[in-house]
Amino acid sequence: MQYHEYVHIGRFDFEAGGSLNDIHIGYHTSPRPYTPGEKVILICHALTADSDPENWWPGLVGPSKLLDTDKYFILCVNMLGSCYGSDGPSSINPETGSPYFFDFPRITVRDIAKAISIIRQHIGIGKVDLLIGSSIGGFQALELAISEPSVYKNAIFMATEARVSPWLTALEETQRMALEADPTFRRAADLDGGKNALRCARTVALLSYRCPEGYNERQSEPDPDTLFASRASSYHQYQGEKFVRRFDAYSYYYLSYALDSHNVGRGRGGVQKALGTITARSTVIAIDSDILFPPYELKTIADGIPGAELHQITSLFGHDGFLLENDQLAVIFTPVLEKI
Repeated sequence: MQYHEYVHIGRFDFEAGGSLNDIHIGYHTSPRPYTPGEKVILICHALTADSDPENWWPGLVGPSKLLDTDKYFILCVNMLGSCYGSDGPSSINPETGSPYFFDFPRITVRDIAKAISIIRQHIGIGKVDLLIGSSIGGFQALELAISEPSVYKNAIFMATEARVSPWLTALEETQRMALEADPTFRRAADLDGGKNALRCARTVALLSYRCPEGYNERQSEPDPDTLFASRASSYHQYQGEKFVRRFDAYSYYYLSYALDSHNVGRGRGGVQKALGTITARSTVIAIDSDILFPPYELKTIADGIPGAELHQITSLFGHDGFLLENDQLAVIFTPVLEKI
């Protein structure tokens, strides 16, 4: 897919207060200009992914694949607050010449959805044939389907929820506590601040993305007489180090708070009333081993959206099953794609 960056000229007001002028929004599209009338698929990405779904969904997105970048015009917009092209706390503040750090306005899911809509309109897309959101991308997708129901014809909401649960908030706060415990984090001297804590925060998150069955199968000790178990420890050390090479603690901190803002019912009369306004033909997908967004959360969404279909896939990999169980997802996605 092809990367683009757009500067939104004028003031961008944030839901929680504050504003910025001329914000930058990064996004990827199929590698060609949009042609009015062609089929459009909008994919909303998860917490620390970038806006190129070929990077993190290579089994489903790309030329000649199920989500074919040659057949469809595919769009994915980098979330505000991320460090992959859109403005956030690690972006340079033009007034100081240094990163914003904690001077960046607080971000909500609705701010992120607003930026996605800005890009859709900038490209000239009036209708989206299929909206797909998984995990935190599902938060964005729900917001878009509710705030602009006439734009979205079909939608797939997967491994997500309609309002942030106390369980997810507690997980995010635990990770923020780790960041705050690192004295380099609040010092904010450079983007390496909080790096040691970010390693820890990432591995806390990883536990919520997976499940015991997957760990027990993949990280068990090969030697039955091992004195001290170490394979899972090594795996977490590796994952923490891998993550800090591509992400910064400040973007992570801001995005974690954005998750806590998620509530499709806020100011709309409650969750069920808000879900009831979605007019897109909707498919909802749960993962049986997902401890982050258990299947009952997806049932709430399906029950609230008129005519929605609920499916459940099986996985040994918990929440991350939405990235890995391509064959099962293809079975569900195919009839949806045939109707767009």
